[in-house]
Amino acid sequence: MEGMGGERNTNLLGVRHILLVLSGKGGVGKSTICTELALALRHRGHRVGILDVDLCGPSIPRMLRVQDRAVHQCDSGWVPVFVGQDRGIALMSIGFLLERPDDAVVWRGPKKNALIKQFVTDVAWGDLDFLIVDTPPGTSDEHISTVEALRHYKLLGAILVTTPQAVSVGDVRRELTFCKKTGLRVLGIVENMSSFVCPHCSGSGIRDSLLFFLLQECTNIFSKGGGEELAKHAGVPFLGCVPLDPQLSQSLEEGRDFIQEFPKSSAFPALAHITQQILDTSQQSS
Repeated sequence: MEGMGGERNTNLLGVRHILLVLSGKGGVGKSTICTELALALRHRGHRVGILDVDLCGPSIPRMLRVQDRAVHQCDSGWVPVFVGQDRGIALMSIGFLLERPDDAVVWRGPKKNALIKQFVTDVAWGDLDFLIVDTPPGTSDEHISTVEALRHYKLLGAILVTTPQAVSVGDVRRELTFCKKTGLRVLGIVENMSSFVCPHCSGSGIRDSLLFFLLQECTNIFSKGGGEELAKHAGVPFLGCVPLDPQLSQSLEEGRDFIQEFPKSSAFPALAHITQQILDTSQQSS
């Protein structure tokens, strides 16, 4: 595989584990899961990178409040944008290459595939414990290009994200077929937006206690359990349910660190549980 200078690429040799986040359907929260998983891993002391190959919807730069940054080049390729005062997360996205944030990427498949391959070969990641790859929805040429470009490196596997309703679960079934056909290991399924825990319905006056969390009323806006049932049917791990959480939505809109700022929110334990399972799997694979 060739890099910018015509030599064999070495930019991914310092990455210990590569993790893809997939979904057959748009709008299920793949970028949210990518962002929060990266933050959670970083807070546990790991070196983390995010490669955003959702070329038509690069939302992660805004979620991490670095959308105004620019990438630069060094001898070994592009230097990713570093997030936070501790520069704890390295991020590469087409969002940094657009002249204006509202520009649309109106490209045919070959040009998209070429950029994905260039992202894989020409970003100087350095040493990372985890590289999380945010993919576009579907099972298109872009996904095949991503898997093929990463196959020769330390590809841990894929997390599949769904919402509970039957339409979304049906699309994720196709993603499972894609993983099987391409030989991509499925680490598990995450059911996102599985319920809404209202912070105002009950528990008034005891917000800082466990009792408040237990008394909150849960509403299954999109039904519940579709992701878990699919995981059982497919014989893959079910990583957990992440509820609709206003604090999580707010943190993403404002580019704040949800993991650090909202440890008592309803979504926090679910994200922590998913992160721990990924860490357990990575340790078993080392």
